[in-house]
Amino acid sequence: QVQLVESGGGSVQAGGSLRLSCAASGFTYSSYCMGWFRQAPGKEREGVAYFTSDRIRYTDSVKGRFGISQDNAKNTLYLQMDSLKPEDTAMYYCAAGPCWAIATMTYGEYNYWGQGTQVTVSS
Repeated sequence: QVQLVESGGGSVQAGGSLRLSCAASGFTYSSYCMGWFRQAPGKEREGVAYFTSDRIRYTDSVKGRFGISQDNAKNTLYLQMDSLKPEDTAMYYCAAGPCWAIATMTYGEYNYWGQGTQVTVSS
């Protein structure tokens, strides 16, 4: 059974930090590119940080504040979020898919999604 299980979300004040984790199981983790995405109420889904075939990419609003990493031995994806802002408030999801789809935000081609973890940042 394929599972992507996010954890680490919560409520913090602006300027605080959180570390999200995404534990993967049931598929060959190293065969996919992985990424973190978020969606706030009333807004479109947004790619936050993700691995493509040759690089790591971040959306402009999180550059210098967020760091994506992964431990292939543990099949786990991480997102370190520092200097959090109220506008970072959203449900955060991890996803796995072909590297070309991850790179181009072709959500329909993604293979697996997690259930999400809520991040709330208060001012």
